Amino acid sequence: MRDTFVHTLIGLAKKNKNIELLTGDLGFGVLKPFWEEAYQDKDITVFSSEPNATLKEFEHLINRRSGIIDVGCGEGQNAFYLAKQGYCNVEAFDMSEHGIAKLQRKCQRDNLKINAFTADLTVFQFEKEYDMVMSFGTLHFVHKTDWKAFINRAKMHTNAGGIHIMQIFTDAVPASKDIAPFAVGLAKDGEIKELYDDWEILQFKSYVFEDEHPGVPKHLHASNKIVARKLP
Repeated sequence: MRDTFVHTLIGLAKKNKNIELLTGDLGFGVLKPFWEEAYQDKDITVFSSEPNATLKEFEHLINRRSGIIDVGCGEGQNAFYLAKQGYCNVEAFDMSEHGIAKLQRKCQRDNLKINAFTADLTVFQFEKEYDMVMSFGTLHFVHKTDWKAFINRAKMHTNAGGIHIMQIFTDAVPASKDIAPFAVGLAKDGEIKELYDDWEILQFKSYVFEDEHPGVPKHLHASNKIVARKLP
């Protein structure tokens, strides 16, 4: 069975140049997304060096001492932006050690404070309440049951009046080749909105956009983005 598993991984890696096959001490293979290598390059920004426009649109709803956590932060451009604006209780996590290390180096360079750490959102347990929980382009990389469970945990650990900004890819457009092996939790259009039927919906968008990354041709993604506020 192990040989069949490894053979399958090798076949996938041969078909998709954006997948790298790695071997560990036990000889098992793992799939490595294209952004992992780019995270190690200090001269490359994989997705964007600018903060998400929706974050900038709604940041006025929190104050400089608000508790904020960026989930699946990648290189941390959103958390980094908030810290530069004077927000002093910013946390950010990602599964990528390279992404977190890159964010930590930027914070050290600019003398900024962000509690940046590696964690897996599928098992992450909140230990306190937050005023803003945000996640951009991450949730669809875990199974649907996992991102739904995570959102429910996040809701329970959000202060009254607190804000969630969540963006997830949907299956309205097939996953592009660069992320298809990893996008195991694509949402149905509007599905994420159903999880916030007990919150105030400040904004909901369903849209398709064109994307491009270093070494990856232009492609389309379908996405839902929601901004919701917890009622008192």
